[in-house]
Amino acid sequence: MTETQPEPHPEPVDLARAQKVLEAQPFSRLVRARITRFGEGAATLEIGAREELQQQNGFLHGGVLAYAADNSITFAAGTTLGPAVLTSGFSIQYVRPATGAKLVARAVVAHTGRRQATVRCELFSVSGAGGPGGDGAETLCAIAQGTVLSTA
Repeated sequence: MTETQPEPHPEPVDLARAQKVLEAQPFSRLVRARITRFGEGAATLEIGAREELQQQNGFLHGGVLAYAADNSITFAAGTTLGPAVLTSGFSIQYVRPATGAKLVARAVVAHTGRRQATVRCELFSVSGAGGPGGDGAETLCAIAQGTVLSTA
């Protein structure tokens, strides 16, 4: 399969506006998500790993990973389809438990058309600086793929 390069949307949304959109989502504020990259067919979302986001074994809850995949996929698609987008579906495969200081979800548009985009996302747990094994190393913990539709 050949990847197509996303064509820029005539009304670009920059990183600052994307962060404001994210902050307008109550659930995103609850998990304290932030966008650290936005544009050119890609988006990166980060979430600090807090105790409130863990399951009973101390790993980040799978629902937090699914949220991060869904939102980063939708934001990445928004860079090619414009700001009026909704996820129509996605799948996620958990590779290993997410531990560490933060979760990073990197989404990249694989294909975009006039009204739909297909996006891939890799999720990494990042070890924290300063502690044992806290070198900032990234470990792949999940892979997701989704389809996003333009609502405009």
